[in-house]
Amino acid sequence: MNKTAVGEKVAIITLGCEKNLVDSDIMSQLIDERGFTLVENPEEANVIVVNTCGFIDAAKEESVNTILEMADLKKTGSLKSLIVAGCLTQRYKEVLMDEMPEIDGIVGTGDFDKISQIIEESLEGRKPVFVGNPVFSYENVSRRKVEKGTYSAFVKIAEGCDNSCTFCIIPQLRGGFRSRSIESIVKEAQELASQGVKELNLIAQDSTNYGFDLYGERVLHKLLRSVSEVDGIEWIRLHYAYPGYFTDELIEEFASNPKICKYIDMPLQHSEDAVLKRMLRPGRQRDIRQLVGKIRRHIPDVALRTSIIVGFPGETEEQFNNLQAFIRDIGFDRLGVFTYSQEEGTAAARLPDQLPQEVIERRANILMEVQREVANERNGRFVGKVVPVLIEGYDGHNNVHMGRSQFDAAEIDGEVFVTGHTGKLGEIVNVRITHSYDFDLAGEVI
Repeated sequence: MNKTAVGEKVAIITLGCEKNLVDSDIMSQLIDERGFTLVENPEEANVIVVNTCGFIDAAKEESVNTILEMADLKKTGSLKSLIVAGCLTQRYKEVLMDEMPEIDGIVGTGDFDKISQIIEESLEGRKPVFVGNPVFSYENVSRRKVEKGTYSAFVKIAEGCDNSCTFCIIPQLRGGFRSRSIESIVKEAQELASQGVKELNLIAQDSTNYGFDLYGERVLHKLLRSVSEVDGIEWIRLHYAYPGYFTDELIEEFASNPKICKYIDMPLQHSEDAVLKRMLRPGRQRDIRQLVGKIRRHIPDVALRTSIIVGFPGETEEQFNNLQAFIRDIGFDRLGVFTYSQEEGTAAARLPDQLPQEVIERRANILMEVQREVANERNGRFVGKVVPVLIEGYDGHNNVHMGRSQFDAAEIDGEVFVTGHTGKLGEIVNVRITHSYDFDLAGEVI
């Protein structure tokens, strides 16, 4: 055991997206291997690592507030060292070190494999800064320390992005698009399966672009087939499938492979061609409609999820009304609405016709109400049907279990409230749906 690590307790706090969760799992594994003791409660920790998000203003504010809150534990708790990691450090390393003396060390998105060294140096009184090129290689990462009782886990199939969306800072924070090899991903899937994980959520900034940089062709369908052959993995869920590269081979894999959740997360960001053009998003509404039609013809039970940005610079009232009509017409099962954020360093921040915040918020609220009606109608089709449900929790007060069907992703979508389950958490059971709500379902085990 490393001498510095003896007796030192480390807590990791993860903010932002699920990609940060993966990075925190990797850091946990490295910290554990170095001999530190991982704890969940920050008040017990001698070292706290805050894995931050720096994507939009709200995320930056949450990150800064969390850092300051944890810094207070130097006075009230056992805290000796406060380390800040993630996208915020990659974007603002000088500002953080100059203006927040509470921080004892920082690490960027390309260097978090050095987390144990950073902790050790900080405990020795130095203030290490490891923020270099944001190009971390996941190729040799197979071991991650996931919490006991984790049945659903995220797996990065690629990192970074080559797109130039005018509203997005991600390429600056995470570098260019880099696929992992199929062999590397399968190895990680096997490791997670050995720890009891049953559902894999495959993620990348642009997952349908997977493999082009490595193999000279887009081979997401081959990756899905390979991962589905891992023993113990029962569900495979795909996130961030951009429409431009959603190939016929990929549709066929979804339709024919029983382990792949009939759930497609396809971020569109808008429906109107003029707005998409200003966003520098590939494809136009006609292409989107044709693709959605093809997907639903070949995968009849599929649940489609998308994300929409409202209030992009220059978005007119007419374009917003057209967007509402598009959402009603397509009938997305799941939809996330995001308010446009004018982020420094992005091309969109320099565009004319920036909209007032109150207009942006009003449009977001309207669109969520539109989606509430759509989701209620779409959910109704499950009543009377039997669907497999992954049981993830129990409410003793109401004597009901909570779980998810293959049509719902963890954290962002709805739940299924289940009566009559007598087994364990983490089991997948057949449930007859008896009630549907705006975003949730209820039923009983058969």
